[in-house]
Amino acid sequence: MAKSTTQSQNNYKAIATIGALFFIFGFVTWANSTLIPFLKIACNLKTDLEAFFVTFASYMAYFVLALPSSWILKKVGFRNGIILGLVILGLGSLIFIPAADSKSYGLFLTGIFIQGAALALLQTASNPYISIIGPIESAAKRISIMGLCNKFAGIIVPIIMGSIFLKNSEAITKKLADVATTASEKDALLTEVLGRVHTPYITLAIVFVIFAIFIRFSNLPEVDVDKEEVIADDASHTAKTSIFQFPHLFLGAFCIFVYVAAEVMAGDIIGVYAKEFNLNLFITTIKITDSLSVPLYYTTLTLASMLVGYVIGVFTIPKYISQQAALKICAILGLAFTLGAFATHGYTSVIFVALLGLANSLMWPAIFPLGIKGLGKFTKTGSAIMIMGIAGGAIWPLLYGYLKDELHVNFQLSFFISMMPCYLFILYFAISGHKVGLKNLHIEKKN
Repeated sequence: MAKSTTQSQNNYKAIATIGALFFIFGFVTWANSTLIPFLKIACNLKTDLEAFFVTFASYMAYFVLALPSSWILKKVGFRNGIILGLVILGLGSLIFIPAADSKSYGLFLTGIFIQGAALALLQTASNPYISIIGPIESAAKRISIMGLCNKFAGIIVPIIMGSIFLKNSEAITKKLADVATTASEKDALLTEVLGRVHTPYITLAIVFVIFAIFIRFSNLPEVDVDKEEVIADDASHTAKTSIFQFPHLFLGAFCIFVYVAAEVMAGDIIGVYAKEFNLNLFITTIKITDSLSVPLYYTTLTLASMLVGYVIGVFTIPKYISQQAALKICAILGLAFTLGAFATHGYTSVIFVALLGLANSLMWPAIFPLGIKGLGKFTKTGSAIMIMGIAGGAIWPLLYGYLKDELHVNFQLSFFISMMPCYLFILYFAISGHKVGLKNLHIEKKN
């Protein structure tokens, strides 16, 4: 009994530590929603399509680095992999400093890509860790708790970063566009704007390194994913020998691809979407004191609705509804809210986009454990393949930008065309895709 109690306490400590990691993921990832309009102004970008390379650099790193991350984790283990990821995350943050000093958009994208590479390693380690540390049937509940940490960070980062980076953004944009503003005045103004990144990103780098040191000296337990072996329940009882013998994994990875695409469109693109209706970059400005006001950015609405969904998931999965049922409901809500955004205008349309956060909230917690279910010794590799699906966040904003800016398709129709296929595939995966190839499998524990 004492051993069981100690193990349970260690699990709670591990969940709290991984929860802090997910807060970091959210803070870094959702900073993109502020960086898109900030770098469009500061680097004098001409179109939204150019600015969307912020999300491309961030999310494409997952596709490139996920499988190498799996190899690294096999060599060094989960805990050392997390430490390494945090150090790399700090390095990517520090690259923002010379990028700002040299006014180099390319160097900013390099820093964002390195941050994405670090997040790929951290996500490849932490998602299977939190899934395996308890019963797989309640994995969605644990990942929902992680989602609360992630999206809480996502709610506050646009407020914090927006108040720093986008201060007086409307006035700055007008002054840069004013023909009366001299070249030297524009250069001085851009230097002042870009200088705003120094303090926040130096601070973040220090925090990441401190947390890496904490992980190094913590008793975060290792999990042995190889203790589970997948056996084919047929006449020959032949053991699975290849990752390609799990079709549900690859369907799950593509489901992650379209889910992240939909999440990024609803979260990072909502501000740009609102501007198309000639709405201000900010929903409103909250007055804290006479000398301090904090702008409330549209992304905060999306992530607040996601937070509501995660709370629902914590209390309902698996007690009242299964992971699969939650995924079905979320996919149907996604289809309904996308249609609502297309059929309405102005603030109403933007609210429907924000409500997509609620639809998206329980998708990752359900898709990830369903995708890696029954992989046994292939779990690390399978997790990496699932993480590669995050590249959907790199591709979809560019698709939207290309439809809108290059093909001149109405922005609402472009959004509709981009989003509907995502939710349709997620609905398919929830209904039957997650069961493909699993019918004749059972999991046998090794002694």
